[in-house]
Amino acid sequence: MKIKATLKRVLASCQLRKQDTSCITCTTFNILAPIYKRLDHSDDDDSSAAATSASHSRESDYRNDWLARNHSILDSLLQERSSIICLQEFWVGNEELVNMYEKRLGSAGYLNFNLGRTNNRGDGLLIAVRKDYFRILNYKELLFNDFGDRVAQLLHVELVASFCNDDTQREILIVNTHLLFPHDSTLSIVRLHQVYKILQYVESYQKDNELNPLPIILCGDWNGSKRGHVFKFLRSQGFVSSYDTAHQYTDADAHKWVSHRNHRGNICGVDFIWLLNPNKDRELLKTSWSEAVFGMFKYLLRKASLREEDAFSFLKTDNDGDFVTYSDFCGALRQLNLIGHRHGLTDEETKDLWVQADIDGNGILDYQEFQQQIWNPLSSEQRDEMGYEVKDDQVKSNPQQTIGFNVKNGILFPPEVEKGFWPENYSLSDHARLTVVFSPIQISCSEKRTSPDPNLSLLCESANTT
Repeated sequence: MKIKATLKRVLASCQLRKQDTSCITCTTFNILAPIYKRLDHSDDDDSSAAATSASHSRESDYRNDWLARNHSILDSLLQERSSIICLQEFWVGNEELVNMYEKRLGSAGYLNFNLGRTNNRGDGLLIAVRKDYFRILNYKELLFNDFGDRVAQLLHVELVASFCNDDTQREILIVNTHLLFPHDSTLSIVRLHQVYKILQYVESYQKDNELNPLPIILCGDWNGSKRGHVFKFLRSQGFVSSYDTAHQYTDADAHKWVSHRNHRGNICGVDFIWLLNPNKDRELLKTSWSEAVFGMFKYLLRKASLREEDAFSFLKTDNDGDFVTYSDFCGALRQLNLIGHRHGLTDEETKDLWVQADIDGNGILDYQEFQQQIWNPLSSEQRDEMGYEVKDDQVKSNPQQTIGFNVKNGILFPPEVEKGFWPENYSLSDHARLTVVFSPIQISCSEKRTSPDPNLSLLCESANTT
C-alpha cells in the first residue's frame, strides 16, 4: 500500500511538471525565514550553557545551513515550474539570499517582485510569474501599518499564451499575503481586518482603473483554518478554496489535510489559494464584513456559554427596556475586546455595524433585529437559495468575453500532509508547498440588477476553451 501511495504521488507530481499551455499552475509556499527557524545543536555539547545558547540560536547565524535549505527550496520550485509562485517569509533583509532568488528565478524565465514587512521586520513576500505566460500590467504594494507589520502584494497581469479567443479579456489579479498569527483571541479581529483591507484595496483598484470584472487569485499563509472567521468571510465574498474544490472537500473535511506545524507543535491547514471567478455572485463587501464581525461576536459569547437570550441581555447591560441602545452595543463590543484598543474596530466601523443591525433605523436594537442580524442571520448560501430573479429589461446586450478558471488539481508536498499528519523528516520549511492547476474557461458577462437586492452584479455564462 505504501509503494502504491508513493507511486501515485510521483505520477501526480509529474503531471504538474508536464502541464501544457492549456493550463496554468499556481504555487504558494511559506519558506520559513532563517531569522525565525530555530536550531537545536545541544547534542554537540552537554554543558548547560551551550544548551541554553542553542535554544536561542537561529538558522540565520549559520550561512551554510540557510543557503543549502534555500537552494533546495529553489530546486523544488524550478523543478515544478509553476506559472505563478507566491512565497511568504522571504528573507528580504539578506541581500545574498535576495540576489540568489532573483538570479535563479530570472534565469528560469520568471519576473519577480519582493516586499518587506514594515518596520524592518526582516522578512516579507515574493511573487514571481513566468514571462512566457504573463505580461505585467501593474504591480501594487499594500501596507497594513498595523500590529504585526503585515503587507500584501497585488499583481495585475495579462495572459500572453493562446488560452482564449482574440476578443476575450485575459487579465487576472493575483494577491500574495501573510496574515498575522493569532497569538491570543484579541488578535482574531486584526486578521479579519487585514483581509477586509485586501478586499477593499482590490475593489478600489478595479474601480479606479475602470476594469471589467476579472478573476482574482488570492495566495498566502492565512494563519487560520477552515473553521475560522477569515475562511467564512472570504467564502461569503464568492471565493473558493482551490485545494478543497479539487478534492471535493466540504467543511466537515477540515481534518483531512494540514499544511503547517507551528512553533507550539500544533498542525493545521492554513495555506490557501483562493479563486474568485467573474461570474460569481457576491454580497456587498461592507455587508459581508459586518456579518463576519457579528459572527466573531457570536462565537465569543458562545465560548462564554451564553445562549441567545443571555446574549441579548449581555448587549443590554443595565438597560431595563427590551432593547439595546448604541451605548449598550459599544459597551458589549468593548467587553469582548473588539473595540477600545488601537488594533480594534474604528469608530466608523462600529457605527457601520450598528447601521447593519438596526434594520428600521429607529436608533435602538430590538430582540427581532438581534436575532435576524446578529444571532441567526441568513448565510449568503441561504440567500442564494431564495432566488434572485433577473429582470429582462435590466440585462445589457453585447456581453463582455472574459477569462475564468476551473480547478483541475491540487497537490500538497510533502504528501503525508494530505493525510492529515506531519512527517518528521521534512526539513524544507514548517509549511507544506501547495500547488493548484487551473484550466481556463471563457466567460460571457453582462451587467444586470437582481431582485430583491438592487446592487449591481453580473449575469455570466461560461464555456470551456480547452
